[in-house]
Amino acid sequence: MSAPAQGRDRKGLGKLLSRAKTVFKRSDGSRRASNVLATDSPQPTSTTPAPRPAPAEPTQRAIPEGATRVSRAQIQDERARRLGARFGIEFEPQEWANTEGDVLRIDKAPRMRIHRQCHKCQSGFGSGNECPSCKHMRCKQCIRNPPKRTEAEKEAARARKEELIRQRVENAPIIPSYDYSHITAEIILKRPSRATSGDLVFRPPRVRVRRNCHVCSTLITSDSKQLRTCDTCGHKRCDDCPRHPDARKKYPYGYPHDEAGNKFAPTHRCHECHAKFPSGTEDGAQCAKCAHAKCPSCPRVKPRKVDPHLNPEKMKELQARIAGLSLDDY
Repeated sequence: MSAPAQGRDRKGLGKLLSRAKTVFKRSDGSRRASNVLATDSPQPTSTTPAPRPAPAEPTQRAIPEGATRVSRAQIQDERARRLGARFGIEFEPQEWANTEGDVLRIDKAPRMRIHRQCHKCQSGFGSGNECPSCKHMRCKQCIRNPPKRTEAEKEAARARKEELIRQRVENAPIIPSYDYSHITAEIILKRPSRATSGDLVFRPPRVRVRRNCHVCSTLITSDSKQLRTCDTCGHKRCDDCPRHPDARKKYPYGYPHDEAGNKFAPTHRCHECHAKFPSGTEDGAQCAKCAHAKCPSCPRVKPRKVDPHLNPEKMKELQARIAGLSLDDY
């Protein structure tokens, strides 16, 4: 090993030893300091604690005359609403401001800010009556802005205000009423058309219904040669002709203006007690109400639209399920 390398190793070893000595010295010094503090600290003596003074009652501030208490939360909500309306941001007052307690508010009439100008040096007066530039005391010749009105001008202003109030009362704005409960006739919504001279009338959307012949599958149109008759095979529209979209739930007794079909099971009514027989009941079956045997005189129920009714058994099951549920399950 060369001499420079040995010098570097000795130098590095010396640094390590010096750091170790420093650490040991610090630890010894801190230990000695802790021992000195422990010996110097006096032994605690048992003394009776001094009685605490009674807390002073909080002095209630006198409420100024004409002041009203307003909730701080109400003020913060109003401030958040205005900021949100101005910048389009939703603020939560309880997150960035204290909403506890009340504050005092005094309603004061708006006052006009008056500025005065020195008539010598044209400088503006501050809060005092002495000009800050030329030390001139404010006088009647000093310019007042806005100028003081005379009695004639005040009377003219009062007359203009009364006239404006009268015009507003006479020409009050027409407020539209959206209460249509008193209108018994049908309300027709119209809008002027851009292309034609007539108005556009709003009509609710309707479903386009298509009927196909069940014999030849031809579409039966409204402009056929014979009404509700197939132009291809001459078959009259019946209960077996399919309908798109299907609406058997709304028309359980068949579609209106249809002839009797071979596959469709119609529903008949007892001609004595007007009770309905089950769908597809053959002749000779007894009526469940009057025990009358079904005969050819019992008419068929006229095809019509029937509103869906609630099944009482299903409603009972639903009520039982709701009663069995409890909030503890969630």
